[in-house]
Amino acid sequence: MPSPGSAQESAPASRRSKITPERAQELYTAVLDLLRESGYDSLTMEGVASRTRCGKSTLYRQWGSKPELVVAALHGTRRTLFSDIDTGSLSGDLREAARVVDAASGQDTALMHALSHAALQNPDLLCAMRSTLIAPAITAIDAMVERAVRRGEIAADNPAAEYVAAQVLGIMRARPLLEGRYADDAFLARFIECAVLPALGLPVPPPAPGVSGT
Repeated sequence: MPSPGSAQESAPASRRSKITPERAQELYTAVLDLLRESGYDSLTMEGVASRTRCGKSTLYRQWGSKPELVVAALHGTRRTLFSDIDTGSLSGDLREAARVVDAASGQDTALMHALSHAALQNPDLLCAMRSTLIAPAITAIDAMVERAVRRGEIAADNPAAEYVAAQVLGIMRARPLLEGRYADDAFLARFIECAVLPALGLPVPPPAPGVSGT
């Protein structure tokens, strides 16, 4: 006769056995799209069910609650914006990161803003947001800095080196609050040239064609 503990352990597996990985990806994409459109508070299981033509009971049976579904969607669609960037110089890497952020501003940046307040109230959601949206970006930027140290661009003991990720990711979060718009390519490139590179003791490269400080 199975013990109560083993019955409890088998319940999640049976609860999650009816949706294919492909269908789950469709649901996760819809969840994140709805979050970007209207925020966490306005997201409902009914809305997800309507958007995906999925029964609400199926969603509850599979994930149990809205927070569980959002956490699963974050983990199920995890991607790293900056992982493939390696231009051969730190200034080039950071400017390419600015371009990538601009291209993704309606996706990842909007998602972070949609989740930020709710994540502070929900430890699991905060952990998922950090591990899927924030930590990979920090790791990639730290890798850019480490390559710059190995190339001799900056000294290993440069006190500003450990704050590059905080500067870049922080301004991405702050500009919508301060100015009501996302940190686009031109703004981020100017920020990197005026704040990040000087702190590292690096020369400011000439602006790319078409890039202004607006």
